[in-house]
Amino acid sequence: MSKINVVLYEPEIPANTGNIARLCVCTGASLYLVGKLGFALTDKYVKRAGMDYFQNVDLHKIESMEELFKQFPNKRFFYLTTKSKKKYTDIKFKDGDFLVFGPESRGLPQEYVTQETAITLPMIEGQRSLNLSNSVAIAVYEVIRQIGL
Repeated sequence: MSKINVVLYEPEIPANTGNIARLCVCTGASLYLVGKLGFALTDKYVKRAGMDYFQNVDLHKIESMEELFKQFPNKRFFYLTTKSKKKYTDIKFKDGDFLVFGPESRGLPQEYVTQETAITLPMIEGQRSLNLSNSVAIAVYEVIRQIGL
């Protein structure tokens, strides 16, 4: 079975995280929550959005991106941002890749959006961004399209 890894760096909105957890369960993806969360994992909105799926998610709480990099030194990390010109569809994803998403209000820190592996979901110019859970779903299903479920 192919493995997809979704990373939410400092997520802020519990309902988005719940929706993403549900997506991860349905696609077999692992979910990594990194850094300070804008809510408690026991938050009723996380649970409501994830419904009864939340108990089955392969969930990992990590203190920092550096800790995550140390755990997976040979894996590829792709940083999804509106600040890149490289489209997510231009990437040849591999089994075990990590898709990294930033917090809803501010996106990923500059140190990640300037990486060679920063990618974007194309949008009409002048629009700020897509909803986080929608963005994760689009990217995860592109990985599935390429490597299978």
